[in-house]
Amino acid sequence: MYASREDIGYDFGDDSKVRSKPIKPNPNIDGGWAWMIVLSSFLVHILIMGSQMALGILNMEWLEEFNQSRGLTAWVSSLSMGITLIVGPFIGLFISMCGCRTTAIIGGILNALGWILSAYAANVHYLFLTFGVTAGIGSGMVYLPAVVMVGQYFQKRRALAQGLSTTGTGFGAFLMTALLKYLCTEYGWRNAMFIQGAISLNLCVCGALMRPLSPKDLREKYVVRSDSEENQAKALSNSAETVKSNGVLGEEPEKKEEAANEEVLGSVQHTEIGGKSASGRSMYGLRLFKTVSQLTITVRKGFALWYSSYFGAASLFTNRVFVAFIIWALFAYSSFVIPFIHLPEIVKQYNLSRQDNVFPLTSIIAIVHIFGKVILGIISDLPCISTWNVFLMANFTLVTCILTLPLMQTYVGLAVVCALIGFSSGYFSLMPVVTEDLVGTKHLANAYGIIICANGISALFGPPFAGWIYDITEKYDFSFYIAGLLYMVGIIFLLLQPCIQKKQPREKSTEEAQV
Repeated sequence: MYASREDIGYDFGDDSKVRSKPIKPNPNIDGGWAWMIVLSSFLVHILIMGSQMALGILNMEWLEEFNQSRGLTAWVSSLSMGITLIVGPFIGLFISMCGCRTTAIIGGILNALGWILSAYAANVHYLFLTFGVTAGIGSGMVYLPAVVMVGQYFQKRRALAQGLSTTGTGFGAFLMTALLKYLCTEYGWRNAMFIQGAISLNLCVCGALMRPLSPKDLREKYVVRSDSEENQAKALSNSAETVKSNGVLGEEPEKKEEAANEEVLGSVQHTEIGGKSASGRSMYGLRLFKTVSQLTITVRKGFALWYSSYFGAASLFTNRVFVAFIIWALFAYSSFVIPFIHLPEIVKQYNLSRQDNVFPLTSIIAIVHIFGKVILGIISDLPCISTWNVFLMANFTLVTCILTLPLMQTYVGLAVVCALIGFSSGYFSLMPVVTEDLVGTKHLANAYGIIICANGISALFGPPFAGWIYDITEKYDFSFYIAGLLYMVGIIFLLLQPCIQKKQPREKSTEEAQV
């Protein structure tokens, strides 16, 4: 019924020349160091996403300390969560220029700095800058590389690897909530943030573990994937054909540019060798010029890749399925965040606080969410199962639960719906896999940066919008109904696009047969 991951593939180049060469796969693909990458990503999710899920502890401390309105104080947490995701496209530029490892290490330092500076906050507005912006940007600089590196190191077990790494969010929610609660009780919230900043420096260690694959290994991974899909539909959408015909990301321009760059650097090296009799100052100047030239070449190539992905003829936005994916992401994430924010108030309205104190509904979502990510990842990796179909079915289940939740007025009914929300929202682990299927490994960083940016916008404005609806209607029901309907619109966009993609190969094959 739906297109498989192969049907919706988005190729950026001709691999016919590469296929004829014998392949010796890197042992670290799907094994070896790849599992260290999973461990690194798992710890990143604990330290970043887990900490953000536990910000309710600090939010209560800030309310008591600064005596500001709940709405104004809540923006500190919203800014941190939103900016972490919104900066995705710009972090993609850093990754193109510096690589995942360097970007993650810088982000770890920036995140720790944001936590430490926030310990000296004099008012809420100070927290907007230090915690919301500084720590948020740092979190984004670590989070995106952690997801991208798992996608680069895995081919056969991508969904399972992403599922295992992203379970760190659920574990982190429990660990960081308990840790921050203990630190705030024993040392006060300021010292707690200072200590958390020191703990966040471990993000630099996680970044150091992100050993980059060589370009040769990435090409081998792509060729292995291409050979396994050789018998699948080879024709792509008109957007992909436009990319190939323009050849902006083709090999020839890159080769010409690399040849010119090597000529410049070669001349510098020749001057160095021929000028041994020159003064030490002259040699130092030549070495400095060589270093600056190499850095300039790296920056230019990284920026060219980033720019062409967004604005060139090979822009990601020429892929209609990917554009539909962005529209879906604008509505999807808020449907997951809103229950976390507003469930405690709903429980209070229904006089279910006693049962909720024994086993909170938000904890049910978090626990089942962990299992949902792993199980959906295992199912998606089965040869006979399409990741795209699993992704869509999970979305259908989640939107049904969002629309059903306001109708449940008993603890058991709410618990069942929350368990289904937790399990179906495990599709988050499939998002990088689906994105890579759409655009390829080479453009995963830039493409996934756009997706999490859309998620960030959804997380930033979704909960305040739900609160605004409550202020008007004095009920949370309409908040869930509106969020569910918008979510359904995004799913419909995803459903329509693959049907268009599958029609075009047939038309093309008919034309080729006539020729």
